[in-house]
Amino acid sequence: MEHIGIIGVGEIARAIVEGLSGGVAEPPRIHLSPRGAATAAELARRYPNAEVRADNQDVADRSDVLILAVRPQDAAEALAGLRVDGDRVVVSAIAGIGIGELRRMLGTGAPVVRTIPMPAVRERRAVTVVHPSHPVTDALFDRLGGALPVADEAAFSVFSTLTGTLSSHYRYLAVLTEWAAAQGVPAEEADRYVRGLFQGVGRALGDGTRSLQQLAGDHETRGGSNERIRTTWFDAANSEALTRALDGLLEHLR
Repeated sequence: MEHIGIIGVGEIARAIVEGLSGGVAEPPRIHLSPRGAATAAELARRYPNAEVRADNQDVADRSDVLILAVRPQDAAEALAGLRVDGDRVVVSAIAGIGIGELRRMLGTGAPVVRTIPMPAVRERRAVTVVHPSHPVTDALFDRLGGALPVADEAAFSVFSTLTGTLSSHYRYLAVLTEWAAAQGVPAEEADRYVRGLFQGVGRALGDGTRSLQQLAGDHETRGGSNERIRTTWFDAANSEALTRALDGLLEHLR
């Protein structure tokens, strides 16, 4: 049976466990670290294939694949003294820590793969960026919505930068809802409508036959409401400001 260990049981780890376990006929054995004790205990109660282990070393010793999902600022303390045998595969979901640095922290010759898992892996519909490509890791994330191997850590940093735009998207939706409420629309109704509106956009994104530019064009008519907002709000200055913000984050991540 496949054995997967997870050190750092937060939201991403929860999503991975749910995606690997929920409704799956033969889920892997999952060994959870006591970090994030409440979440780990909850997952162990919900899924018979998941169990909380005594400490991080116990997790590493029992696992064929070891997923590291601790916060970057906690990595040094969480991984201190951890021994990882060379026949394991280490999967890092730790932002901002490169393969070389992580290998030095662990003192291991085991394969190390960086990943960017998203919460939607719980629904097995998120594409996960991985570097470098490794058959074990690629297969793992193919089960959770798809693996996207990238060529090098420079490209990986670009994808990591894109990931940093998620909360801005949610804040954009919140501003739309707040604006509608300020016009006298009940806040609950505005919230419900905005959520439904953009859930539909998400489904349109599943159509890979149309580019993002085509989708934008297909959702507006000349002189129409969508074109008006796009050209008056998302103008050249706005686009340049977004590009500068992305450039700054990319420089920081590199």
